[in-house]
Amino acid sequence: MTATTTPIHPAAEARPATAGPYHPTDLLLAVEHVEQVLTREPGSPAARALVDAGVGFLFRTDELTEGLDELFGGVSQYPWRPLTDSDDVIAFSPVGTVVFDDSAPESAEPTVRGLLLAWASGDDVVVRTARPQWWRTLEDLLRAPGFPLPALRTAEPGESFPDAVVIDVPPLPAVGGAPTDAVVDARRFRLDCTSGWAQGLSRREYLPGTTLAQARAAAADGLDGRVAARLRYLVERARRAPYYRGLDLPRVTDRADLQRLPILNKADLEQHSLPTSTDLNSGDRPSGEVLRSGATAGTPRYIVYSRADWTNMVREAIPVLYALGLRPGDRVINTLFGGELYGGLVTSQNELSRMPVETYTVGGRATADHILMLVRSFDANAVLGMPSLLLPVLRASKAAFPELRIEKVLYGGSPMMETDKQWLRDELGAKTVASILAANDGAQLGYQCSEMSGTLHHVCDDYNLIEVVDEQGEPLPDGEVGELLVTSLQKLEGPLIRYRIGDIGRIYEHSCGCGLSGRVLEYLGRSDGQIKAHAQTMLYGDVVAELAGFEVSEVQIEIASRDRHESIVIRTESTRPLDPAEVKAHLESKFKLLGGQQEWEEDELLFHFAVECLGEGELPRHPVSGKVRGVIDRRVES
Repeated sequence: MTATTTPIHPAAEARPATAGPYHPTDLLLAVEHVEQVLTREPGSPAARALVDAGVGFLFRTDELTEGLDELFGGVSQYPWRPLTDSDDVIAFSPVGTVVFDDSAPESAEPTVRGLLLAWASGDDVVVRTARPQWWRTLEDLLRAPGFPLPALRTAEPGESFPDAVVIDVPPLPAVGGAPTDAVVDARRFRLDCTSGWAQGLSRREYLPGTTLAQARAAAADGLDGRVAARLRYLVERARRAPYYRGLDLPRVTDRADLQRLPILNKADLEQHSLPTSTDLNSGDRPSGEVLRSGATAGTPRYIVYSRADWTNMVREAIPVLYALGLRPGDRVINTLFGGELYGGLVTSQNELSRMPVETYTVGGRATADHILMLVRSFDANAVLGMPSLLLPVLRASKAAFPELRIEKVLYGGSPMMETDKQWLRDELGAKTVASILAANDGAQLGYQCSEMSGTLHHVCDDYNLIEVVDEQGEPLPDGEVGELLVTSLQKLEGPLIRYRIGDIGRIYEHSCGCGLSGRVLEYLGRSDGQIKAHAQTMLYGDVVAELAGFEVSEVQIEIASRDRHESIVIRTESTRPLDPAEVKAHLESKFKLLGGQQEWEEDELLFHFAVECLGEGELPRHPVSGKVRGVIDRRVES
């Protein structure tokens, strides 16, 4: 291989190309189109031209996808590769223009391999060849579906391009001298992606001290292009699933096309997901991991992650765990668990096991004995868990060992009260108390850095794209509260496109003290947290806020209606004894719906409001997720 870089010789014949930067996923979609032509129209002139030239086996999308994933250390994270041991990144960029020689009369295979991998890397290509018409046939096939691809030019054999990168592509390595079929040949090409000549098609720049979030923020002007490429890939892959085939999805060109895509509601997701249906399966060969929904308020669903989906999730999660405050050498007690395929334990264990931290995954319900043994014997300094399960255990641990200290507390699954966060800082000496928003359906949605508090979270637009819409699904301006839609850009088996996750919040631009600027999400809880009775509405989040002064850790509101009697019962958990009458009087003074001075018509339902104050840990936890159900509406259940 020789390397030089300057403009292409004017004699080179240019073919149409769209403007860059380019993304390898577009090349994969173009290859998939050629693969379909070879399968469905084997007798067409274009298909025969490829087969006669000995290159048909190169157009196997699944094998090429796995190869490019190895070449870039994550095709869906391109143009960056996050490093697991340092929280730094490697940045990829094209070398410019690459020259290949089509000099083997019996086969164009080496040169086509070069073209495909160079285009995947974003390079323009010159092919010196005596058969330019054949290359036009191939190019027309690749460009036919209209995905953005770099330029291809043909030139005379021996023509000089002194300032381009000239690469000699070696023949594919033999497999033990035995004859091979197309599948084995495609796998050889996949392995070829790790070779020196293939790596020479990109520039790699190691960026010490630069996190994935910082690299993406510095390239914020390219975010729309990256999101558009990921959307194109997601939508085209979604067409494989029967559910989305039936919807006739529109073609995606840019990010704005997201709003042209249909919204996926929970009822549709449940109807077309396992175990009820396979309509949302894309038909990939079995691989990866299957999780289940917590089913806190309904029938469980099963969520399929292909091996590539799972790998993408782990790659994207590790930088988030660093942003939450983990550092190399930390010793982490993982109190999340995975009962009945619930994913908390499985996902977190996979992520932490790839980081330079020592992890103690409890597996079952953590106890004070677990915490104290790990702190005393292993000097554990960090803990990960769900507030409803973690806080009672930490308080019991503190009571048994008053000298207990935990430097970092990371939590997810449900919000944590500000009074509980302060207790962690005051009583355990916690320097970091940070939240991660995640869901089994699509993994991480947002996270808190050391500069964030309350319910504000950085978003992960390159992974899960979040929209805020009104009840009719119309987009809301920045800063307005609405329902959240999630599009999982890197989950392709069981794709989630504009999925209404049942949460509410608002998104706006924010310059954070950590140095990042961009969209942030203020998470405001479940959308079913609107308690409606007698034509009045009360928000669950507002009730929680009003009870903060009573130092409660959990709040549950139950609504019921029977025999013309309607009732609301508010239950609290707290570490200190509370007077139900005092709490009740406070809430009646703050919420008209709960107040005793209401004027009811004679034919209206009788109304009853009660408060029950429980000790910490006494509210029932869901047996799978471990969550406390915030709102129970018996009227809906009946």
